[in-house]
Amino acid sequence: MDITAKLEEPPAATERLAYSVQESEDMLGVNYFSVYRLIQRGKLKVCRVLRGKLLVPRSELLKLLKTE
Repeated sequence: MDITAKLEEPPAATERLAYSVQESEDMLGVNYFSVYRLIQRGKLKVCRVLRGKLLVPRSELLKLLKTE
C-alpha cells in the first residue's frame, strides 16, 4: 500500500459523546428555549464543563428520542 492510497482514504468517523445546547436543538428539531425547558424539567440531563458551559450527553438525546 503506497502513501497516496492512504491519504485518499476518508478519515474514520467518530461519534461524539456530548453536544452543546445549540447542537442538541438542531438535532431534536426544536428551538433553543425548548431544550432549556427539557433540562429544567429534568427530562434531559446535562453536564457542566469549563466556565459553566452545558453539554448534553449523546445517550440522553437518544433516550429522549425513544420516549417521544
